[in-house]
Amino acid sequence: MRWERDDAKLERVRALMADQELDALVVRAPDNVLYLANFWGMKGYEAVVFPRAGEPTLIALEPSADDAARMAWTEDVRFFAGYHPSDPRPPTMRALDLALEASREYSRVGLELSLGTQASDRMVGEPTTYTKGWFDAWPDAVDATPLLNAARAIKTPQELERMRIANEIAADAMEHVKANLRPGMVESQAAALWLGHVHGDGTARSDVDLALGFSLVWSGPGIRTFTATGDRPVQENEPTLFEIWVCADGYWCDHTKNVCPGELEPRYDELLDQLLAVYGRAVDHLRPGAELAELDRLVRAGIEAAGYPGQPSHPVAHGVGARAHEPPYAHQAGGGTIEAGMVFAIEPGIYWPEGGGLRVEDNFLVTVDGAEKLSSFPDDFR
Repeated sequence: MRWERDDAKLERVRALMADQELDALVVRAPDNVLYLANFWGMKGYEAVVFPRAGEPTLIALEPSADDAARMAWTEDVRFFAGYHPSDPRPPTMRALDLALEASREYSRVGLELSLGTQASDRMVGEPTTYTKGWFDAWPDAVDATPLLNAARAIKTPQELERMRIANEIAADAMEHVKANLRPGMVESQAAALWLGHVHGDGTARSDVDLALGFSLVWSGPGIRTFTATGDRPVQENEPTLFEIWVCADGYWCDHTKNVCPGELEPRYDELLDQLLAVYGRAVDHLRPGAELAELDRLVRAGIEAAGYPGQPSHPVAHGVGARAHEPPYAHQAGGGTIEAGMVFAIEPGIYWPEGGGLRVEDNFLVTVDGAEKLSSFPDDFR
């Protein structure tokens, strides 16, 4: 899928660079490479030198030349070999050589010095991490992570279009699960139903090059906070919970959806009503100017009032975009305000000590009129 250059977001980055008197950014996180150059690399070895004025430079593996010609927004693409007969160093060091060369003329450079997480590359299995040599190569660099976080927090129309695609793929896959989930399957088989549909049917879309799914699936008493999908059986009359992400050409959605084969047991029926009430108040809070801290507080206060103090043990609201989890984050001891154009995942959950419980989650675009739900799959799954 060829996307036209998104000048709105690139000019926002350059305006922030001017405010901080930065001459160039040098980025290597796959999501920031995608954000600035529209190139989603295969191995995470790629880099972008993004100047405040002038043409950016994309640095990529030689076998990716065709992909770069088709997708990248810059004409200046410099390639390095994955294997070099006279250079035993890893390929990331050859990428570093090219990044240094492309950034040599800039005096004030920003690096991702405080980056805590990054999105996956297209191969996913072996995430590429940063070495000390990469940071040492620019000894006077300043931290550009806050700048990139601020730029990425507000989505452009193109970014929203790309995120809607990821949301559509996730919802279509959940409809496939709903039609085919049966008691007696094991959780891993339920996960495979969803994952296969995302990768197969999602990638087959005319507006997608590559769709990848990531999931955690638990059923009935197996529902807990972030344990692995296993071989527990899918329960009849109890929810099977799907904690799911879709990445479509580098843009993500983050959902928690539930399916119940049979008639939902009364205890889950009551729990879902309690959780949806809290969820609704959180969504109503998503208005420009509202406090992020209050969003966290009202969710936790609502869950406590329902009889579950101290829950959940995970965050309940965060940004989504070129990562499944990205700033801004809502925390009762933090700061910040909600702005139009932000996209949040809202995810209240309640978990029983003996096992079981529920979580609901969707992605919401903040508009001047309130929040717009991005997924068509219902949160009330009864």
